[in-house]
Order: sequence, then structure tokens, then C-alpha cells
Amino acid sequence: MKTTIIALLLGAASVFAAEPAKPAAELPPCCRPAVPLGKPTDKSLYLLDSKWTSDVGKTIPLSVLRGRPQVVAMFFSSCEYACPIIVNDMRTLEAKLPANVRAKTDFLLVSFDTKRDTVAALAAYRKKEKIPTANWTLLRGGEDDVRELAALLGINYSQDARGQFAHSNVITVLNAEGEIAFQQPGLNAAPTALVDAVAKAAKDAKR
Repeated sequence: MKTTIIALLLGAASVFAAEPAKPAAELPPCCRPAVPLGKPTDKSLYLLDSKWTSDVGKTIPLSVLRGRPQVVAMFFSSCEYACPIIVNDMRTLEAKLPANVRAKTDFLLVSFDTKRDTVAALAAYRKKEKIPTANWTLLRGGEDDVRELAALLGINYSQDARGQFAHSNVITVLNAEGEIAFQQPGLNAAPTALVDAVAKAAKDAKR
């Protein structure tokens, strides 16, 4: 009996040992190993000491995203109009980027909805919208932290009685240091200027 149990345990151990580690390319940017890059510049959003939680349940400072350009938009997952267009505009931009630039660029969605956009809700949104894991991060935060980030990005928002948010529609390009390099307001705009801004930012990418 003892021999049988030992054999079963050894068999189970071999199964777990044989299971390959998840490739880094399948992890969202928030889960990449930290890269030591020194202190951020005095214009960097990565100086913020706020903490954010991703749709994979990892709590991070924004500074873990440093080293690569970030295409940033604020949204909420139950949005009925503007947010789907913003996300589609970001997808269009991603598709228009040259392959070498796309490989160095990340995309970041930060929710306005601090109550309903839980970790599970963001994970469900990623799955529903088929948002890639490799270079897209979805974050939620506390109300004060969301307001602070929105103010720094020049985004206004307010919630109505139905729980919908009226908000600015802005896509922001952060350079590798987390500085605002370019902003495009509006919906369904041609991505030409965004492509140029991201390409310029990617030249300085450190990872």
C-alpha cells in the first residue's frame, strides 16, 4: 500500500514538473518582471504612488509599465456608446503600427467605475471583447486614485443616475518614461498622428 501511494505521488509530481511555465508573451504587461530603470523623470505619471489592480488580480503601481510606450484610455466596461468606439480606435491604431513598433508598445485601459468594474468584471470584459493578453493591461483603482489619474490626463467624467458615465474621449500616448507624448481627443479619428507619436516613443523604449 505504502509503495502504491509513493508511486502515485511520484507520478503526480512528474505531471506537474512536465507542465511548461506560462510564456512571458502570454502574460499581460502588468505581470512582466520589473526592470530597474532608475528614478522616473519629474514629468512622469510613474511618480504616482497609487496602487491599481489588474484583471488578473495583480496589484501594481503604474511604474511597472515603465520602459515601453503606453497607449492609454479611460473607460468603463458597461459603457453603452463611447467606450467601445475608443477601444476600437485603439485596436485600429495597433493594427496600423509597423510590426517592429507594435512589438514594443503596450495598451492600457483604466476604469472609471470603481464599484462595478471589479477584477472579475474586467476579466469578463477582456474575454468578451477578445482583448489580447500579451500587450494589453486592464486596471481598476480606488476613487481618489482614478480621479487623480484622470485629472493628470485631462479627462473629465461624472456618473448619472443610471450608473453611466459622461466623460472625455481621449487616447493618450505615454513615452517609455511615462510622460505624456501625445493626446488625441474625439472618436473615430484617423490614427495617423497616433501612429507617428507611438513610433517616435518606441525609439526610446528600454524593453
